[in-house]
This record gives sequence, structure tokens and C-alpha cells, in this order.
Amino acid sequence: MATEVKLPEVGEGIDSGTVVGILVSVGDTIEVDQPLLELETDKAVVEVPSSAAGTVKEILVSESEEAQIGQVIVTLDEAGSAASAPAAASEPDEPKQEEPKQESKAEPAKPAASSAPTPTPTPANDGDGSSIPAAPSVRRLARELGVNLADVAGSGVLGRISAADVKQFAETGSARPQPQTSQAPAPAAGVSIPQLPDFGKFGEVEREPMSGIRKATVKQMALAWSTVPMVTNFDKADLTQLETLRKQYQPHAEAEGAKITPTAMLLKITAAALKRFPKFNASLDVHNNEVVFKHYINIGVAVDTPNGLLVPVIRDVNSKGIITLAAELGEFAQKARDRKLSPDDMQGGNFSISNLGGIGGTNFTPIVNTPEVAILGVARGSVEPIWNKQTETFEPKMMLPLSLTYDHRLIDGADAARFLRFICQTVEDPFLMSVFG
Repeated sequence: MATEVKLPEVGEGIDSGTVVGILVSVGDTIEVDQPLLELETDKAVVEVPSSAAGTVKEILVSESEEAQIGQVIVTLDEAGSAASAPAAASEPDEPKQEEPKQESKAEPAKPAASSAPTPTPTPANDGDGSSIPAAPSVRRLARELGVNLADVAGSGVLGRISAADVKQFAETGSARPQPQTSQAPAPAAGVSIPQLPDFGKFGEVEREPMSGIRKATVKQMALAWSTVPMVTNFDKADLTQLETLRKQYQPHAEAEGAKITPTAMLLKITAAALKRFPKFNASLDVHNNEVVFKHYINIGVAVDTPNGLLVPVIRDVNSKGIITLAAELGEFAQKARDRKLSPDDMQGGNFSISNLGGIGGTNFTPIVNTPEVAILGVARGSVEPIWNKQTETFEPKMMLPLSLTYDHRLIDGADAARFLRFICQTVEDPFLMSVFG
């Protein structure tokens, strides 16, 4: 009897991904947890393991195909895996009995459903519930409490169901209200995206599907631009002392296998700024009219890769030394370029830094990565004549252009100016990192 292997959950709020590599062939004998394929999700490529052992009978997905969570990706001829066989074999039987089960369960809700028949396909599409966004532990809890996950409204990102949602439903018969639903982008009222013209009428064209990274960027940037009123402040910092210290301590970093970069030092400086100005380390909860202040400092750093912009998150920046931060930053940058970042590597950020100095430009206005409330932009430094009041002469100084884009719903212009000025002052006098960090 054939065993069906379905695409499991690969991360919080992820319901699909693009197959970028198939790691097995028909006829291969595989073990439990052996990687079957590589799946590109929102800004990460992950290996999908097998949930059963056996011989590959059929591969039901192909490269560049979009695959949904819960979709059957491979069928196996069993290889003595008695434990997995009954479970796998019983799964396909469930949908056959689903129709009568569905009618009996939906009976009490018929009056409400008669005017709006659209909800009924949801449980049917989920079948055994494998495509409902919920962790295995949450599914187990739902079975123990006798709760049908199809009836539970998830409170997490993109409707993900948590254990608290299941317990709340078991106690009250309804899901708890949750502010995080605002994270799912919704089209603005009265706004529709027009269809593109036929460009082929004017000349030769070529189309290629968007990668998972690009689709995630489109979604997140559209959400941020449509929901966050953004303002950008600009300032400049004298890099002289910071560059002197960076070069002085570079041998120590190299001895540890790291390289101190301006971004690594800006991470530590920004952590000191976030500690001094906690409003920039917060998020807005507009549903409950509250501000969520975070007592940890995790900073995302934008990394340019051939596949698009990725933002790994450096955790607990305030508790780490510059050499440690430099090493982590180098490791994450390499993982990003190799497409080896996991979804966890890009979650939990409170603030972001985008450094285009290595490419060029005099200044730019980065977009806030909601639900964060601010982002620091770093452009290329250049030598400028700076007036010295004491000597009454111009002196050549390496000046670093900085820009701070912020959510004006929470942060006022004066606060932003103070925050950015503090960063500039700390760049110019790095000892302030110790004073305020």
C-alpha cells in the first residue's frame, strides 16, 4: 500500500512555497526525516523532510511549482515502517467520510450558513486539517479537547491558530479577539489594481514568475506603505574616531575569525540608542489602543543577495560585544547569500538597519518594516570640508550620511531628531556606547 507524504508546516504563517529543488528520484529508498525537496518560502529556502520511510513511487511536484501546505508531494511504497503506515493510510480515508460528517457538524449552523454558503468549502478543503495553519502540538490539543480546528478563528499572523485559541474556543465556543490580525494586508477601500496593458503589442517581451522572496517583498512593502504614515529625517556623523577604533581593533577581530565592519559597530550604537529611547523599540497595537514596549533588543540587518533583499535578525544586540556581533553578522550575510536562512533567522526584529554605503548614493529613504516603527538608512561616507570654530578653518572630515524613517503615528519629529542625533554623537564619540549601552 502506498503512503502519501504531505508538505508539512515549515514556518509561522507560511501556507505555500515554491519548489526550487527535488532531492530524491523515483525508486530511491528513503528514511524518516530524510530531505525530499527544497522549498522557497517567504525569504528562506528550507529542506522538507519525509514523514515516512519507504521507496519513492511517485513525485507529485516539479521544480518552480507552487506547493501548498498539506499537499501530497511524494508517494512511497512502504519499507516496513509499521508505525507510519496506519496513520498514513487512514488519512486518505478521512475525506471520503468527510461529506456526511460535515453535514452533521454543520447542522446547527444552517440558518446562518444559508445566506452565506461560502464558509462550507473551508473544512472540506482542509480534509484532515493538515492545511490549517496550526502547529502539531496545537492539533493534538484540539483533538484532546474535542475541538474542530476548522471552526477556530486563528489569532496569529495570517490566521495561524495557537494553543490559546483552541483553549478559548473549548471554553467559550468562540475565538478570542486578537490584535495581530492587522498584520494580514487588506486592500484599501475603493482601491483596485488595474490590469497591465498588452506590452507585446509594442515589442518583444519575456515573463518569469516571481520568486518567493520577491512575492514576500511585494506583500510586506505594500502592507507597510498602505498602513504606516512614514517620515524620514536626515543627519550626518563624523566617522573619524569610529574608523580609528575600527582599524585599531581589527586584528583582535581577525584573531577570532571575524571582521569588524561599520555595520557591526552601528549595531552596537543603535542598541544603545534603542535603550535610551524605548519608543523606537516598540510596536503599535491599534486594536487595543496600546503601545507594546519590548525589553529585548533584536535588530534586523538588510543583506543584498542575487535573489533579493533578505533581513536576518541579530538577537540581544545590547548584551553582545562588537566582535561577537561582527562574527554573527558575517555568518548571517553568508547564509543569506547561500539561501540557507531559516524562517526563524528573520523573525523577532524590533528595528532595522539598511546600509547601502558599499554600493553608493548620498542618501535614501528606507521603508519601515511593520510592525517595527523605525529603520536606519546608511549611505556612503565622503570627505567634506567641516568648519572648526576653534581654529576658524575648514578641515577635511569623513562624513557619514544617515537617514531615519519612522512611523509618525507613534514617533514625533522631535523624538526622531533626538534619536538620530544621539546615533551621530555616538559615532563621533564611541565611548557613549559604554555610557548608555
